[in-house]
Amino acid sequence: MRNSGLPILKLVVAFLFITPISCKNEKTVPNEIALEKENRYDGSWESLQKMTVPSWFDDGKIGIFIHWGPYSAIGHRKGDSGYAEHVPKLLYEDPEYYYPYMKNRWGAHPPEFGYKDIIPEFKAENWDPDEWAKLFADVGAKYVVFTAEHHDGFANWDSDLTPWNSVDMGPKRDLVGDLGIAVRQYGLKYAPSYHRERHTGFFAEEKYVVHSKPRKDIITEMERSPVAASLYGPFTYSKEFVDDYVARWKEIQDKYRPDFLWIDDVPIFTRDGNTASEGKFKPEIQYFYDQYRLMITEFMNDGIQNGQVVYLNNKGGNRNWPEGIGCLEKDNLRLKVVGPKWQSCTTFGTSFGFLEAEEDPNYTKKKSVEEVIHEMVEVISRNGNFLINIGPKADGTIPQWQVERLKAMGDWLKINGEAIYGSRYWNVHSQEMGNLVFTTNEKIVYAISKQRPEAPLIIEGTKGWNDDTIKAVELVGSKAEV
Repeated sequence: MRNSGLPILKLVVAFLFITPISCKNEKTVPNEIALEKENRYDGSWESLQKMTVPSWFDDGKIGIFIHWGPYSAIGHRKGDSGYAEHVPKLLYEDPEYYYPYMKNRWGAHPPEFGYKDIIPEFKAENWDPDEWAKLFADVGAKYVVFTAEHHDGFANWDSDLTPWNSVDMGPKRDLVGDLGIAVRQYGLKYAPSYHRERHTGFFAEEKYVVHSKPRKDIITEMERSPVAASLYGPFTYSKEFVDDYVARWKEIQDKYRPDFLWIDDVPIFTRDGNTASEGKFKPEIQYFYDQYRLMITEFMNDGIQNGQVVYLNNKGGNRNWPEGIGCLEKDNLRLKVVGPKWQSCTTFGTSFGFLEAEEDPNYTKKKSVEEVIHEMVEVISRNGNFLINIGPKADGTIPQWQVERLKAMGDWLKINGEAIYGSRYWNVHSQEMGNLVFTTNEKIVYAISKQRPEAPLIIEGTKGWNDDTIKAVELVGSKAEV
């Protein structure tokens, strides 16, 4: 197979000087489980800051993110752009637009017909988890992150804690469990993602406040159908909410043994009088923060007990918890400098959940294959991992335009994966001349050009090297002389 993508120059050197950054991931330790057992976590943030980056995560580089739930049955957002998975709340926030839309599509709108009534349309009738898993493995992903529960409060697993789950409603099957079995059969790591931290404000009059109230039409829906209260509510960060939050995660942990604890950002830690960076919280949020610390501790220690090397993220511009606990993560994060391990979760379009408008071949806000690969190599050259999202349809099929981009990314990785998997950052992560980014692997430097060179490339970071330093120069995927 000829390398028809971005040209990668491979420099084999006699020695390689790399200035390490204090991020505890420069080299894989020989026995990660043994090391973790020695440093079993005691429940303090300081203890958790001792965690190291697992080799499976640091070497794997590429993950698949999946946003799939009842919101996928809507597949629409005002303006045909933005996060479609947030539309369940927008139905009530913007009635001037969405109520006529719902009336036209379903024949009614809240309070007669609300988000709860759309759930039966989330059927997953054409879903084949093995087909998904095979695709993910074929395109070069090493781990999969799947929405166990988004802000809407619907559980995609076989839950005993809420009737609003995918076994009792909608698909009538354990989505988290079935996908976990499938991806692990292909050797991939698995992480059910958990987004319930923002649920209290999702269907409320105010978001990101400690105590809110349900919207007027939500109140009417709950009066007419009392069971709806356990979907739309609660609307306050009470002890009961926090305890249920932890219990739901514990149910996921016990049933599916995640390899990664993926938590969305928690805005309440920096809103409504709370300042996490200064350790100042209202009592309800202090309890929530403390329970997170204990929840993470139990997850890490449970992994040790079960022989798993587990990890987690630390999401948001303000961070959920102290630095050094999990990898920094943010939507579409593009760090310009090398730092501790981080991850960028990003999409092929403008939405994480299914957005029907993106199906249009003429939709201009979709990323090209070239743009996706450019973003991927930039992220990885700066010590990041690339978590690329797909938004399946309610029937369980992945939009073809997303499949095409995944496969193109996979084709590129099949040729050039040696510059990605198991690589580390170089002293020089990028160079404007030639539009280059760099990675290293043992005694090899990879220069990845994001454009086809029209003149001889001069790699500025090799200044002072001589014939004794450079043992060979090759073009990855080509037998041509360089």
